[in-house]
Amino acid sequence: MSLGYGVPLTTFLFDLDGTIIDSIELILRSYRHTMALHRASEPMPPDDMWIKGLGTPLWAQFGQITDDKEEIEAMVQTYRTYNLTHHDALVKPYEGIVAEIRRLKEHRKRLGLVTSKLRDGAMRGLRVSGLDQAFDLVLGCDDVTHSKPHPEPVLKAVDLLRARNDSTVFVGDSRHDMESGRAAGVKTAAVLWGPFDRAHLEDLAPDYWLEKPEDLRQLYE
Repeated sequence: MSLGYGVPLTTFLFDLDGTIIDSIELILRSYRHTMALHRASEPMPPDDMWIKGLGTPLWAQFGQITDDKEEIEAMVQTYRTYNLTHHDALVKPYEGIVAEIRRLKEHRKRLGLVTSKLRDGAMRGLRVSGLDQAFDLVLGCDDVTHSKPHPEPVLKAVDLLRARNDSTVFVGDSRHDMESGRAAGVKTAAVLWGPFDRAHLEDLAPDYWLEKPEDLRQLYE
């Protein structure tokens, strides 16, 4: 039975990293490489700093390190070059998620991807997962003015998919996903197979908790 609180869920928006693809090791290696190259004389920031920022754009992450816009841009380019070079070897979809997204497609649900990556980078992750044809919409950070946790990406996805807020759910792993979805007025579903546990997200009171990808079925069956 659907848990849509009386309104059937017809549109499913997904985050990418930590939700569909396990890219955490690649992300951390990319940050470490960038810091080693640009700030070799300084202590390496702890991995937790980068993990907490998952779901936000690179410029915001490196903005924690420096206010110099040129340096931030150089760091972003270093990160992206390393990330794309090692992407296909280190990224893989979480077990079970590909089948569940295809199942949603078979049930005629509208599917959107809402990520803080550039759209081209997001498409690479979808291709690695065999999902490059699954989504009706892919929205990257280059498609919006304000990235998550701002509601703009979710609101834009709802608009472009001609969906309704009350029949849309945003599925993600981070606080930024939950905050963006809630601010946009859609349902939120927190996945627990990524880098964050229930304790990290509990105060945001997501509408649904998903322990494993198969739990998505509870939202529409």
